[in-house]
Amino acid sequence: MNGTARARQREETRRTLVRESRRLFASRGYGAVGLSEIVRAAGVTKGALYHHFDSKAELFRAVVEQVQQEVGRRVAEGADAMDDPWDQLVAGCEAFLAAGADPEVQQIMLIDGPAVLGWNEWRAMDEAASASHLADALAALVEAGVIAGQPLAPLTHLLSGAMNEAALWLASSTGPNDLADTQAALVRMLESLRVRS
Repeated sequence: MNGTARARQREETRRTLVRESRRLFASRGYGAVGLSEIVRAAGVTKGALYHHFDSKAELFRAVVEQVQQEVGRRVAEGADAMDDPWDQLVAGCEAFLAAGADPEVQQIMLIDGPAVLGWNEWRAMDEAASASHLADALAALVEAGVIAGQPLAPLTHLLSGAMNEAALWLASSTGPNDLADTQAALVRMLESLRVRS
């Protein structure tokens, strides 16, 4: 087997490990899934797993990163579908809540993510994946005079925290209108930031 074929095989093994562990972590939670189960589901040996990941936590980190990037893309796509900067902010925030309502996202990104990786590492990953988009949108709105001038870091963290908390609440809610009601409450909260002319 030549070097290119080996590299493709290694990458395919890594993708399979991430895919299968993601499926298992999403359905049962990080703590309930063992390495033996992951390698069995992926059809590889523990040696192959350790070739790619030093530990179960490192494998989980790759899964969280993948989920956060997907959520970030969904938020960006929601925002990019709008032309007006204010509408982009609202659509992006609504897209985040909709993505956070997905049980897989809730379990991996919002429940197990901070618990397994630790708050600081999880926050850094969240910042890289979606909070930076929120900060950029808020900065543009302040610059345009749509939102009153203010320190953006606290505002970004307040809104991000509120949306993460809402997504966690949605994880245990049972009402058929809870997502729509939460999105409507978020829009009302965002509207309070607008400068009235």
